[in-house]
Amino acid sequence: MIEEQVILVNEKDEQIGLMGKMEAHEKALLHRAFSVFVFNDKKELMIQQRAIHKYHSPGLWTNTCCSHQRAGESNIEAGTRRLQEEMGFVTNLEESISFIYKAPFDNGLTEHEFDHILIGHFNDDPAINLDEVAAWKWMTLDAIKADIENQPDLYTAWFKIIFEKFYEHINIIE
Repeated sequence: MIEEQVILVNEKDEQIGLMGKMEAHEKALLHRAFSVFVFNDKKELMIQQRAIHKYHSPGLWTNTCCSHQRAGESNIEAGTRRLQEEMGFVTNLEESISFIYKAPFDNGLTEHEFDHILIGHFNDDPAINLDEVAAWKWMTLDAIKADIENQPDLYTAWFKIIFEKFYEHINIIE
């Protein structure tokens, strides 16, 4: 199987190359990524628990789905593809904000990402891919924020950063 490539970028999100995903994480190189946040009509966010066998952040709770864009793929195309692959459904996505973060992991890998936040709406149950997702649930943003404060070790690094620094950009429902 051919290793997935990530898009290496500079701090302006301009593509500067491609590299195998594992090598980019080993070298902590800045690369493009996205994080999808799907809400229902009750103003709840669908969150997922990452599969236990994932190479980093296994078993941790995070946003609806996330991954890396492929060469030539827009943020929306990438988010739509991965939402179908991980959660088993498709919905319209809109771009929100983007930010850079760096998070080292215990296994020697580092996420250094230019992360694009994508927002969507959906009201049904997902058909999760158990190779990617262990569990899922709907939660209000206030409940998630409180749980992150009380149990931060249950959540992924990027999800905690988004809640700490960009809460107002995902709290789009008044």
